[in-house]
Amino acid sequence: MDKSIDIGVINAYYIYVELAIANYSEGRCLMRTLSDAKIGEKVNVARIKGEGAVRRRIMDMGITKDVEIFIRRMAPLGDPIEIRVRGYDLTLRKADAVMVEIE
Repeated sequence: MDKSIDIGVINAYYIYVELAIANYSEGRCLMRTLSDAKIGEKVNVARIKGEGAVRRRIMDMGITKDVEIFIRRMAPLGDPIEIRVRGYDLTLRKADAVMVEIE
């Protein structure tokens, strides 16, 4: 007997969000993205989410798996973020920074 349940994409998303909120309130996160990093922090790229042209554009900027990134500055509202990657300074929009998972 198959014990899997088809809950649909929308319901799966809501369950994921609820788990993320619960873990975040307990000090744990399911994933941490570049937009969550603090100024002065050094982080390593764990993976890049997204598909197609957006993912390729982020990788073309030098942001690839296992690369060290230093968070230089952030705008007052958190968008954009200035980082140092592979020896050069780069400014990212928050929408792009959310697609980069860090460790």
